[in-house]
Amino acid sequence: MRQIVLDTETTGLNPRSGDRIIEIGCVELIDRRLTGNNFHHYINPERDSEEGALAVHGLTTEFLSDKPKFADIVNEFRDYISGADVIIHNAPFDVGFLDAELKRVDTPSFREQVGDIIDTLVQAKEMHPGKRNSLDALCDRYGISNAHRALHGALLDAELLAEVYLAMTRGQNSLSMDLGGQEVDSDGVMLEAVAIADVLLQQATADELAEHELVMKSLDKEVRGQCLWRAASEN
Repeated sequence: MRQIVLDTETTGLNPRSGDRIIEIGCVELIDRRLTGNNFHHYINPERDSEEGALAVHGLTTEFLSDKPKFADIVNEFRDYISGADVIIHNAPFDVGFLDAELKRVDTPSFREQVGDIIDTLVQAKEMHPGKRNSLDALCDRYGISNAHRALHGALLDAELLAEVYLAMTRGQNSLSMDLGGQEVDSDGVMLEAVAIADVLLQQATADELAEHELVMKSLDKEVRGQCLWRAASEN
């Protein structure tokens, strides 16, 4: 299963008024593990950033002036995202900008080039109704350190969002690389490979099942309907 976690930075809030993408950051997950195969580019938007946007990302016109234009990186970007499921926080915002850029270079829309688009903001609102669900708020909720996030950055935010997404979907809490190499200890010494023991399956007791059902009912009540875990088990 190949998934791409994607984020962008822009000159402003509205692609219809001429705002442009200035940074694209993506990280790749295969079978819910980071591969290290990232995609990251700063982009020359050929215009200044609005004052409010500049305060968020800090990418000045001078810094971006010698960076490639979107047309220069579009083929590499299309090859990278092709056919993958894409995870975005507040997807309509980023997809709107990406579609505007792709249209400028006479290229099919973003949705036509990827699999499913998963919006973590929508997921978070369903799981935590009435609470703050910004990326920073979700990092706090799931115990993910974002202390190094002084300014927004597309690649950094994509990396944080990957951790948030795995935590939200009850995946692994750590995004350690799985590159197929031999394990080493803290001193860099190769560890001996040890055979994995047989997995023992222990059925839940009647009391444990009853306690589990109480938790499920509590979650149903919190979301005022059917919680995600009950829906998943029924499907």
